[in-house]
Amino acid sequence: MLRFAGVRLAGMIVVLLVVSFATFAVFYLLPTDPALMSCGKPCTPENLATARQFMGFDKPWAQQYLDFLGGIFGGRTFGTGATAIVCAAPCFGYSFQQNEPVLTLIGDRLPVTVSLAVGASVLWLVAGVATGVLSALRRGRFTDRAAMTVTLAGVSAPAYLVGLLGILLFGFTLDMVPVSGYVALARSPVDWAWHLVLPWLVLAFLNAAVYARLSRGQMLEILGEDFIRTARAAGLAERTVIGKYALRNVLLPVVTVFAIDLGTLLGGAVITERVFALPGLGGLLVDAVHQVDLPLLMGVSLFAAFFVVLANFVVDVLYGALDPRVRVG
Repeated sequence: MLRFAGVRLAGMIVVLLVVSFATFAVFYLLPTDPALMSCGKPCTPENLATARQFMGFDKPWAQQYLDFLGGIFGGRTFGTGATAIVCAAPCFGYSFQQNEPVLTLIGDRLPVTVSLAVGASVLWLVAGVATGVLSALRRGRFTDRAAMTVTLAGVSAPAYLVGLLGILLFGFTLDMVPVSGYVALARSPVDWAWHLVLPWLVLAFLNAAVYARLSRGQMLEILGEDFIRTARAAGLAERTVIGKYALRNVLLPVVTVFAIDLGTLLGGAVITERVFALPGLGGLLVDAVHQVDLPLLMGVSLFAAFFVVLANFVVDVLYGALDPRVRVG
């Protein structure tokens, strides 16, 4: 198992390097000049050249990429003399528009996105799998038809529409929950959860629909397998057959989808964060686009890619633990 995890970890590192290079090439080869934002007014050619040199954009792009990788492990210094800016390791770049290291900006916003993603993912996983299993066990009945109708709405509805309807109904009409803002967990756990309950429910509704349909299809397929019929013929209780044998096989594909969805959401739920005015990574990414803040754009993109790659790594390890045949392959 350790060898299996080590091989997957090495592959994860290689993928991150490839993603970092591709991300760097995309953002730094765009026909934009971040130095223009820091050039001042009037932006003379001399001032622009000085800004490029200070920010490190005067070097060949390949050298810029190597400097970026070196900054992660050894830190970087922008400029010289009394005006020099020191970015301590791990340095993922420096946002000259916001006068902060990229890692500091991401670290300030990350707790918001993690709070949103983890809370919503727990809700949609439990609700989605439970609904799908129940629907499969009640196949063709009213419960099954009602559940699939609701999930169809969840799959089809856009996130911004569900969010705005939730704000209108539960925030303004019923005045039950806050509709915007964020309270840190350390400040007040109750207020933290209370301000996030509506975004959690919106994301859970949208994603639980996918998990319900996936779980239902997998459960129906598993219930038709020979080992399930054998277990029933042996006189095992239906609860044991479903819980011990069928559900474990249903969870294998669900784990894959869940880990990838969670990793993607940790990279920033842009629409949901914007709708509920949550200061997370999604909002930081949008602000970076508006300001043409390429170091910040690259930093957030790399962190988003890291979460997705990490999710795939966790899936591989969990698969190896749940199904030993995967480790052999």
